[in-house]
Amino acid sequence: MGFRQQPMTISGPEEDESSICLADLLGGNSRAFPPSSSSTPRHSLFDATSRPTATRATQRDKKRESNHRLTGTIHYNPITQKPRSSYSAFPSPFNENNSVDPFTRKDWYDIKAPSTFEVRNVGKTLVNRTQGMKNANDALKGRVLEISLADLNKSEEHSFRKIKLRVDEVQGKNCLTNFHGMDMTSDKLRSMVRKWQSIIEAHVDVKTTDGYLLRLFAVAFTKKGVHQVKKTTYAQTAQIRQIRKKMFEIMIAQASSCDLKELVQKFVPEVIGSEIEKSCKSIYPLRDVFVRKVKILKAPKFDLGKLLELHSGADVENTTGAKVERKDFKEPAVLAEV
Repeated sequence: MGFRQQPMTISGPEEDESSICLADLLGGNSRAFPPSSSSTPRHSLFDATSRPTATRATQRDKKRESNHRLTGTIHYNPITQKPRSSYSAFPSPFNENNSVDPFTRKDWYDIKAPSTFEVRNVGKTLVNRTQGMKNANDALKGRVLEISLADLNKSEEHSFRKIKLRVDEVQGKNCLTNFHGMDMTSDKLRSMVRKWQSIIEAHVDVKTTDGYLLRLFAVAFTKKGVHQVKKTTYAQTAQIRQIRKKMFEIMIAQASSCDLKELVQKFVPEVIGSEIEKSCKSIYPLRDVFVRKVKILKAPKFDLGKLLELHSGADVENTTGAKVERKDFKEPAVLAEV
């Protein structure tokens, strides 16, 4: 037994006896909502004419057009070929009209190496100008620079050496530096490591006569004897201890008997390494003996006079100018009347 669906009836104020089907409502029939007696016409909620015609795309296009009217320029997207606005509430920092070149607020300073090295002017550094409470000299002091020893002494034999220089004083446009450490390039250190040999390393803390506390790292490699036929050159543990003891003695003796300037002069020609190699020849033959690394652990109180002695001959003291004598100048006579 089935039930037949009856049509839905709605009674209006004027058509009480008339029946309106649901299909008439969905189809937008105006009979569903008859006009009222008021002067303002009442539109159906389901009438097609009352639906919003503007979509999101059209609203976006209108917004773009308003932006184009604000800026006066129209740019097109190369992919979609649609106009895009160049107006932005936040200006781009890369725009030439909005950004300022940061190099206009900076100055170049010359870097002066100590007189221990042949090349005195090793390069330039950049810093912001003095402005307000920020001083340019304070920003420069303490900068550590790493320079190849080949550039400092004009010798490619020392290209594996890296010298660290620290800015201690600024005079005019010159940055006066001092020795701050030494290191060896990684490719040189790896090229010395081979098979069938022993590597001996040692490090010791030494204090110089002028109060610098340094840590020296030494490295040495064993090699074949003169008439050796055996392929391997492994040193015994007792021999390695004797060689390391010799390293300690020589490094302490060489570093503690001189100041920092004289010690740097010993680092360049490898005086300490050659002496270790000669003294250990009776224990086991060595090759490639170097002071691999130097670190400054503690420095004495800064002394400007000693720093200027390191830079003697660079004319850094008279960078502000000198008085000029005018020999041909004659003072004019005093005038009686003006």
